[in-house]
Amino acid sequence: MNILLLGSGGREHAFAWKIAQSPKTDKLFIASGNAGTRSTGENVTLNLSDFESIKDFVLKNDIQMVVVGPEAPLADGLGDFFANDEKLASIAFIGPRKKGALLESSKDFAKEFMQKHAIPTAAYQTFTPDTLQEGLQFLKTLQPPYVLKADGLAAGKGVVIPATLDEAKHELQAMLSGKFGTAGSKVVIEEFLKGIELSVFILTDGKDYLLLPEAKDYKRIGEGDTGPNTGGMGSVSPVPFADKNFMQKVEERIIKPTMSGLQKENIPYAGFIFFGLMNVDGDPYVIEYNVRMGDPETESVIPRVESDLVTLFEAVVQHEIANASIRIKPETAVSVMLVSGGYPDSYEKGKIMTGIEENDDVILFHAGTALNANNQVVTSGGRVIAVTALASTIEEALTKSYKKANEIKFDGVHFRKDIGREWRK
Repeated sequence: MNILLLGSGGREHAFAWKIAQSPKTDKLFIASGNAGTRSTGENVTLNLSDFESIKDFVLKNDIQMVVVGPEAPLADGLGDFFANDEKLASIAFIGPRKKGALLESSKDFAKEFMQKHAIPTAAYQTFTPDTLQEGLQFLKTLQPPYVLKADGLAAGKGVVIPATLDEAKHELQAMLSGKFGTAGSKVVIEEFLKGIELSVFILTDGKDYLLLPEAKDYKRIGEGDTGPNTGGMGSVSPVPFADKNFMQKVEERIIKPTMSGLQKENIPYAGFIFFGLMNVDGDPYVIEYNVRMGDPETESVIPRVESDLVTLFEAVVQHEIANASIRIKPETAVSVMLVSGGYPDSYEKGKIMTGIEENDDVILFHAGTALNANNQVVTSGGRVIAVTALASTIEEALTKSYKKANEIKFDGVHFRKDIGREWRK
């Protein structure tokens, strides 16, 4: 079949890498892709907010399946656009409709959903510019540090965790004054949960689900989890503390009630759900939902999936997930993200990259790369390339990944040296 994959980051390169391996894939188009996705299919230029242009491309190229990588088109209603168009409705579409996408596109909706369906999460309240004073008073009732979240989509950077009350007050005023644009027109303030984060993923047809490998990502720019949050500096899968007992709690307390809640509220869902969790003394709490796979977690999760991904996608759209199964490789995967100098603040693009030849020890997932006029691979984003390695132990996987990370050169290159450090022996 002909498949269109929407997106251009490391997550999409990992998807493209896996989809291209399927014998069911005849032609893979990636919109708009990057320098790395060229090896998996054909990069095409499409504006992901221009639904009519996507429709034209799909019809002209006999596309039979559309896979949506990023969250914005889902939040904008691309799934509804396909479902409600008689020429597109029969095309397999991997991603929820707008109502389901609210789990990610509105933090307030997600918190209400969790509260309504008794899903464990941190206590919270939501504030607007009109209720700023109430928000400032609410902060005084909490213990530091404080968690403030922009209600809408903010490219993974809409969460701040001030250490002091004065900082929290300043951040609340800045967010409600437009720091994150319209995404911050409402701000969720919640209690800080102390524990260890992890990410859990399912692929669902809205009723049944398959559990994918879990992962842990590293959000802060600096070693020791210091500095500002980024889109993610690396990931590890599996997560050593996510044993059978813990994952049973996740399924019973979080995944199953979420699925039940979607059905009770008549929210159709076809695609991935990402559960951002906190392990608090052995008990899982939901920090956030995402309605797509995470990045950079996808770069360590997808290489561990042995099953044919296209076949699993077919099971989703045919509502046959209950009869499907997923095979997971036992190896550990680690991904180290190389980023541009200055990221997550301002950074320059167009830096020529060297050392990006693959070998048997690693998989390179491009995130922010492009080709210049001389056909050289150059940087085009903050997060540039993920170096993924699989091995029987985390130590061996890290050794392979860091060896290659040190070989890749471009002006201003930076990466964390402590990914997975807490589990090294």
